[in-house]
Amino acid sequence: MINVIGVRFRRAGKIYFFDPAGYEIKQGDNVIVETARGVEYGRVVIGPRDVEESRIIQPLKPVIRTATPEDDEIENKNKIKEKEAFAICLEKIQKHGLEMKLIDSEYTFDNNKVLFYFTADGRIDFRELVKDLASVFKTRIELRQIGVRDETKVVGGIGICGRALCCHTHLSEFAPVSIKMAKEQNLSLNPTKISGVCGRLMCCLKNEEEAYEELNSTLPNVGDFVTTNDGLKGEVQSVTVLKQLVKVIVTLENDEKEVREYKTTDLKFKPRKRKEKIAIDEELRALEMLEMKEVKSHLDDE
Repeated sequence: MINVIGVRFRRAGKIYFFDPAGYEIKQGDNVIVETARGVEYGRVVIGPRDVEESRIIQPLKPVIRTATPEDDEIENKNKIKEKEAFAICLEKIQKHGLEMKLIDSEYTFDNNKVLFYFTADGRIDFRELVKDLASVFKTRIELRQIGVRDETKVVGGIGICGRALCCHTHLSEFAPVSIKMAKEQNLSLNPTKISGVCGRLMCCLKNEEEAYEELNSTLPNVGDFVTTNDGLKGEVQSVTVLKQLVKVIVTLENDEKEVREYKTTDLKFKPRKRKEKIAIDEELRALEMLEMKEVKSHLDDE
């Protein structure tokens, strides 16, 4: 076991482990650490604790120091400079006529590098842009192309639920999401209804996946034949997953058919087999649906 702290560098960003190096650090403190990008200013979101060595990405770097009031002042100035850098970069992109969308700008704490995040439909030759920016900022410049999910995470917004986006507020990493999860929860497979602001499958489909898998495993499929506790046999017409109720078309003694509702515990049937969480063919189907949506969106724009 190794004693570490968890540090986050931006809101809802990934958590990185560092060695507290003997400092008395608690959750909520700000610290100065060295990362692959240089010296950074971060916030402690996980206080000192022992974790297994297998969870640590070596080498585990130590904390340089806890943030001082002077460090806080430098960080605040960097935030102001980032807004100015964003405006300058936007102007330079227009000047060079590049088909790219600038998303965010970021200074490292020691001002050793300025990072610009952007999205684009394809590869962009931004070598001249980098030279132009370097002549203005007199420091190292890095342009990083990100995907639409990362763009939404940075920019933020409101989901169809009316709340702030999960990825922007608390979701530190994107979990794999498949169309199978929507099917498991009996949601409409219309891409416009199960896609988020980013145009990809909603991350929240993952939240209740395990609960629905467990509930569905105790229910028969629509079309299955079951035997009821009152001795009747019939075909399943529909199921209510959360209430664990099943509507069955039963055959009465006079050969008449009638729809009756039963609790799952009042039926005898062969239980479903637990399916694999993510199947390759379901992933392919999800991608096909999203591609169809993007094509439709493109045609509508035209």
